[in-house]
Parts: sequence; C-alpha cells; structure tokens
Amino acid sequence: MPDAQLISPHGGTLVNRFAAPADTDSLRADAGNLPSITLSSKQACDLEMIAIGAFSPLTGFVGKADFESICLNKRLAAGSAWPIPITLAIDEETKSSLSEGGKAALYHADGTLLAIIDVQEIYAHDKALEIPNVFGTEDEAHPGVKAVMDEGEWLVGGPIHVLTVTPEHEPGEQFTEHRLAPAQTRAAFAERGWKTVSAFQTRNPIHRAHEYLCKCAQEITDGILIHPLVGETKPGDIPADVRMECYQTIIEHYFHPDHTMLSVMPGAMRYAGPREAILHALVRQNYGISHFIVGRDHAGVGDYYGTYDAQNIFDEFEPGEIEVEILKFEHAAWSNKAQGMVSGKTFPKIKGDQVFLSGTKVRELLEKGERPPAEFSRPEVADVLIKWATSTVGVG
Repeated sequence: MPDAQLISPHGGTLVNRFAAPADTDSLRADAGNLPSITLSSKQACDLEMIAIGAFSPLTGFVGKADFESICLNKRLAAGSAWPIPITLAIDEETKSSLSEGGKAALYHADGTLLAIIDVQEIYAHDKALEIPNVFGTEDEAHPGVKAVMDEGEWLVGGPIHVLTVTPEHEPGEQFTEHRLAPAQTRAAFAERGWKTVSAFQTRNPIHRAHEYLCKCAQEITDGILIHPLVGETKPGDIPADVRMECYQTIIEHYFHPDHTMLSVMPGAMRYAGPREAILHALVRQNYGISHFIVGRDHAGVGDYYGTYDAQNIFDEFEPGEIEVEILKFEHAAWSNKAQGMVSGKTFPKIKGDQVFLSGTKVRELLEKGERPPAEFSRPEVADVLIKWATSTVGVG
C-alpha cells in the first residue's frame, strides 16, 4: 500500500545509500586497495542513519559549507532546516593517507567493512564554531561537548556507498525485530491505515508522566510510534536491552495494540537539548510521523538548558520549514488531589500534592528491590528495573 497520504520525507525524497547488489562485489574488492577509516561508535550510528534515510536529505557526511551553515544558521547551505552537523572526524595520521577526489573504506571497530566514502572534501574541524553553537556551552563536563573535543582535528565530507550496517562481531542485542528503517515504518503505518502518526522519543524507561504524554498524542492521531534511541548514549544511562523490555512490558499492559507501535532508532545521543529536539523531529518526519512530542528538557542533560528551550527553538523557523507538528507538553505528574495525571495547564499546583521523584531516589528504591509509587511508575515496569538494578548494585 503506498504511503502517499503520509507526510513527505524531509527534503521530499527518502534517501537510500545502500549499494546496489550488483555493485557490492566490486566495492568490496576496491576496499582492499583504499585507505581506511575506523569509525567511532557515534560515527557508526550516523552511518546507519544516513544509509537508511533517517537523516534524509543527507547522502553522506557533511562538507564545509554545510558544516558552517548548520552551526551558524541551523540550516544546510541550500537552506533546508538542519540543526547538528553530521561529521566524519579523523586524526592527522588518517588525513595523511587521504586525498580529495579519492575514496576511503569505512570500517566498524570490530573490523567489518561498512561502506566506501567519496572523499570530496577534507577540511579543518572548527570545534570553536561547532561546540558553542550546537551545545550552547563549552563546558567539557557536557557529554556532547566532550565527545566533540575528543574527536579528530579534521573532517571528511562526501557521499557514502554502504555495504552493511550490521557489524560481524559486535556483542549485544541488535533489536532486529524492531530495527525498522524509515521505508519500513512508513509501510507499516500504511498497512495499519494510519494517516497521522505521533512519535515519542525516549532514552529512558517510560514512567507515568511519559505514558500520559503518549496517550494525549494518541487521542489526536491515528497511532503512536514509541521510538527509543538505542545508539550510543552516555555512561550511566540504562542499557538499551533493559529499556526495550520496559517498553514492551508497558505496551503489553497499558496501551491499545491497534494504535501503538514500537520500533528503535539506531542514532547516537548528542545531549544537545534544543538543537537535538529539531534533529529528532526531522528524523521522525523521515520515518513517516506527522506529530512529535516535545516535553520538558527534551534531549537535555544536567542544567545546561532551560525547561522549555527545546520547545521554544521551533518558533525560530518559518511555517513549512519543519513540517512535523510539534506537540508541546508541560511537566506532568500524578496529583493526589485530582487522582490522575495533571500538568500546569490542567490543574493548579498544590504544595505537596504531586508525586515527583528524582532519578537518584528512584535508583535507590530499585536497588533495594522496592517499587517506586504506582503513581510514578507502573509496577510491571518497576519489576523489570528492579531485576536490572539489583543485579548491578556494586558493579562499575
């Protein structure tokens, strides 16, 4: 069934950078004679996102004009909205083996040949431009800032020709059943008869406030895509396999199966707050969603961003530049007085009325084998987290 009634991909065309089957043998043969670049975890995530079209309209790692325009204007050089440069950083030694106009073979850290890149440009990695503009801070305690600071001093720009995005020896769960590319989610939406789809971005288990946001969105669209990020995250985040069990559990017990879908996004977190909210919205447009939930401190970390900065940044764009409708939600919590989930728009704040727990407090309860209050977390989800937390006490 065609997806003509779904939202168009960002830029109008869904990119596919996988090499044609007829070309794979020659590309593999060529790779042995090419200079090589071993990708970092973030770069491998980015390569997959480009390959499957999640980063449409990008066809490869960005060149200098796009890099500068993105950093300064939140747009590609041609004018399309794009908030974070997708770069291939390399060190001086690797640079010495490359030449503009040539090619290079891109490898996963486990040695798997992933792709060939046309080396159109090699240019200096202007971290002084990228970091303050993208992250709004130069504090190296910020995980996104530190990641860029630790990268190489040169950037390679050019289109990629991808052989595989599946490493041969990478340990851990790949979530194959739920690892749907944008073309596949679009087909699934069309098969279900969904014309409008909301999406919920998450890198944490879903607690009651998240559930409330998802169900509000379900009321105004045909279905919701719960779309956790399972690429590179920072140390201390709950592992992706544990989170996936939490998502499956809460969907099984508390969501309508005909209007709920679970799929994973193999992207890497930048923790860039407002700018990353834009990226997440554009990516979800490519997956076929029409409405995107942006709540409190979306994609933030620490105290680097204001509570609703990630919502307000969308006001900087003209109508039509970002086609996804942004669903802006205030902080929600359980109200003992109202006996339900409330926000600042739906119920007045009463001192001591709302159930709110810090992440530290939740972790303490879980490690002791205790469920957080049912008003904060569904008990079935809490039990999954207790099993994980009690098995990791004293580890690391």
